[in-house]
Amino acid sequence: MSLKPGSIEARDAAALLHPMVNLGVIEERGALMIARGEGAYVWDHDGKQYIEGLAGLWSTALGYGNEELAQAAFDQIKTLSFQHLFNGKSHEPGMLLAEKLKSMVPMQASKVFFGCSGSDANDTQVKLIWFYNNALGRPKKKKIIGRVKGYHGITLAAASLTGLPPMHNQWDVPLDGRFIHTDCPHHFRFAEKGESEEDFATRLAHNLEQLILREGPETVAAFIAEPVMAAGGVLVPPRTYFEKIQAVLAKYDVLLIADEVVCAFGRTGNAFGSQTFNIQPDTMTMAKALTSSYQPLSAVVIPEKMYGPMLEASRKLGTFGHGYTYSGHPVCAAVALKTLEIYERDRIFERAAQLSLKFQAGLRSFADHPLVGEVRGVGMIGALEFVSNKATKAGFTPPGSIGTYCFERCHVHGLIPRNVGDGIALCPPLIITEAQIDEIFGKLTLALNDTLDYVTREGLLAA
Repeated sequence: MSLKPGSIEARDAAALLHPMVNLGVIEERGALMIARGEGAYVWDHDGKQYIEGLAGLWSTALGYGNEELAQAAFDQIKTLSFQHLFNGKSHEPGMLLAEKLKSMVPMQASKVFFGCSGSDANDTQVKLIWFYNNALGRPKKKKIIGRVKGYHGITLAAASLTGLPPMHNQWDVPLDGRFIHTDCPHHFRFAEKGESEEDFATRLAHNLEQLILREGPETVAAFIAEPVMAAGGVLVPPRTYFEKIQAVLAKYDVLLIADEVVCAFGRTGNAFGSQTFNIQPDTMTMAKALTSSYQPLSAVVIPEKMYGPMLEASRKLGTFGHGYTYSGHPVCAAVALKTLEIYERDRIFERAAQLSLKFQAGLRSFADHPLVGEVRGVGMIGALEFVSNKATKAGFTPPGSIGTYCFERCHVHGLIPRNVGDGIALCPPLIITEAQIDEIFGKLTLALNDTLDYVTREGLLAA
């Protein structure tokens, strides 16, 4: 289907450079133009309704059109529409939000730094850790370990932390030798025959230790991990994984960065994914649901053991040379404060934990579907992985093609999910109702049946 000249889709394709998409598809078919949203639903430019199965981009926890958040932004714009934090200036919304986050996070928090996105927050993590080790007189301790299939953003340093090929191919990342990667903790795909989750976790922790020893512990500064690897396929860690990984990190004085950009604020059934998986982070990254994505805001939280040396270094240097124009923007901070107030007042995290029982049961009802090799998830996030042969776990050729087909059929039936390779991921708003969960799975069933018909018709199921 070619774009109609002069249509909104054609104008969009002619003007916008779209992220995270095959650019040829935009040129040929255009983008899905979303016009408005309310609650758990959005409508496209033609008036078609979709249920939001991905909460925007893993992020609109409170759904669309929340009037309290709109009012908070409006009131702050009238009071103080902008104020930077450079050169010794500040404002009350930023201070209050930093205080609130320090009181919430499951770590020994000292200071909070604000940015605009998860990507820039993870860039900040890299810079702070390098600054910290320089301050301690450890100029060689700079390498940061990510994981294959991990996702931490797409700015240069964040893309280097990321372990997904599309974010590396032709982009000249990872940068130099300071970014290295260790095993993906996906038991379904990478466990050896007969290997239990616990034994798989033991092997991965051993491999991590060997990597640190090969690189030299004096050169390895940090390890970054999402509690659940979202964009990598909603990969839930195997049992005992973080316990064993953290023991290795402690042994070699390697900081643990918890990337909570997706998992924070109720997504896994607790306030933070770190609590769900018993992670004790040294530092933490947040964004997305911090404002329910109503404003662009991220946060990095660091401990006193990092801040103390940084403070002394800054006194010697005369300045702390890091920051963004919009760091701690007062309107963003005001919306975040109202978001956190709603989470607490309406017991959103507890509600998510309760809803997750129905949500996870609904996901697992697809386990016997002929296309589904694995169902995985926790809390209010989950995914189905498609296979051409359930016994051998063989995928499809070319990889990702069947995931894309099912993704498009979901749109036809009025569901917006995320395609992750040959699979479909779901991460609905936390304000979703039980009836709307049923609606999501009803529409997904229709899309899966369409996909099975296609795969069968094309002879793509392996014998």
